[in-house]
Amino acid sequence: MKIKVSVVVLILFTGVLLVDSGLAQGIRKPVWAGQFYEADPARLAFLIDTYLQAATRPEVDGQIAGIIVPHAGYVYAGQIAASGYRLVKDLDIATVVIIGPSHRAGFQGCSIYLKGGFETPLGVARVDEALAGELSRASGFGYIAEAHRQEHSIEVQVPFIQRVFPQAKIVPIVMGYQTEETISRLASALSQVLLGKKALVVASTDMSHFLTEKEAQVEDSKTIELLKSMDTRTLMRKVERGENIMCGGGPVLSLLLYAQKLGQAKVAVLTRGDSTSTGGPADRVVGYMSAAVCLQEKSQDLTLNDEEKKELLALARKSIEHYLKNGELLTFETTNPKFLETRGAFVTLKEKGELRGCVGLAEPVFPLCQTIIQCAVYAAVQDPRFSPVKPAELNKLKIEISVLTRPEPVQAISDIRVGQHGLLIRQNGRSGLLLPQVATEFGWDRETFLKEVCRKAGLPDNAWKKSGSLSKFEAVVLGEE
Repeated sequence: MKIKVSVVVLILFTGVLLVDSGLAQGIRKPVWAGQFYEADPARLAFLIDTYLQAATRPEVDGQIAGIIVPHAGYVYAGQIAASGYRLVKDLDIATVVIIGPSHRAGFQGCSIYLKGGFETPLGVARVDEALAGELSRASGFGYIAEAHRQEHSIEVQVPFIQRVFPQAKIVPIVMGYQTEETISRLASALSQVLLGKKALVVASTDMSHFLTEKEAQVEDSKTIELLKSMDTRTLMRKVERGENIMCGGGPVLSLLLYAQKLGQAKVAVLTRGDSTSTGGPADRVVGYMSAAVCLQEKSQDLTLNDEEKKELLALARKSIEHYLKNGELLTFETTNPKFLETRGAFVTLKEKGELRGCVGLAEPVFPLCQTIIQCAVYAAVQDPRFSPVKPAELNKLKIEISVLTRPEPVQAISDIRVGQHGLLIRQNGRSGLLLPQVATEFGWDRETFLKEVCRKAGLPDNAWKKSGSLSKFEAVVLGEE
């Protein structure tokens, strides 16, 4: 058994310091110039430009939502970081949101630098105060002075940003304890606030820490495969358990989840390395990686022929039967590209016309066939509103599947078409979803539909009026006769 290595030094402060609402905001002076990077402005500019010129710019598919770059000293990771910044150098970016982990202060949530700027030997990078304020209001995260006072994960990114985007502003965000709630809240706020803006998200992280060179290669390769497959669930479990995979796993996950909310997301690894390449000891290796998070072209609306519909319904029923008999999820193999496309879906079970279970995934996380398998089983045995389905009930159940398009922000209430669109609301850590057919079944008009989705989330009836909280989607519905 491997012993977990804690790579983050945490200093616990009193509540007075952690809830600091304004102390020390303004121009943050450089702390790590002369240690992590050059203190002389001319030498620093020349070094960064040299890194950028030496970096290759690979072709990546889709729109770049953000990059993942290391935050070690430039002598160790500067060239690897330059690969990420070289890729985005020609983009039209007005604001760079930098998310880094806290290495020295322990606190819940995130600390957003709300006003002022970050000074480096290259000058002052001004904070986008309007956007920082929007993110603070959307996430509920404020400013904590100690989070920024000594933190290097943000500071080392600023000189690169100053050279690549000299006119851009920044929003520095330090993440405290990397919990699923904090990660998800930040991702939701980013998706609400950055939509339509010329913004880039930079997730600052190193890879595994202080393993042997061989162990680091193996561990980092596993992490990279999880990133490339967008397996955010496994990554979330590893980050919450504090496994030695990425010190900035939380910031990376916030970027990935943010990108998933915007469209079909993909991670393209640009380059990787470790501290041995510049003379670091082979028995205490730190890994580094640079990657881009891209949004793929939106896929066409899903169409299913009659045979495919029958196959998915049969798959749902067989999945329930298999689980009730064997206590495990069904293994299913297919070459049908429609079944392998990443899709959200809901599986609804009814008995004599009454609801018996309904569970789904609103966001596209797994291939459609895997989504159906999991949701069918969960609808049968894990819907908290009902007792688990028993084998004797199977013949009495009717199965309905709703295959979803990706949720998109509602720009105008008039765009919602009852019977065609489902609604998803996220607000204050709560969420509620209603499928398109629900409004039709109950004969609701648009106003009632909006009120009911708020109630589903446990929110006030008019919560949908809050900007950025409401999304719509469509569904292909298939059911057993």
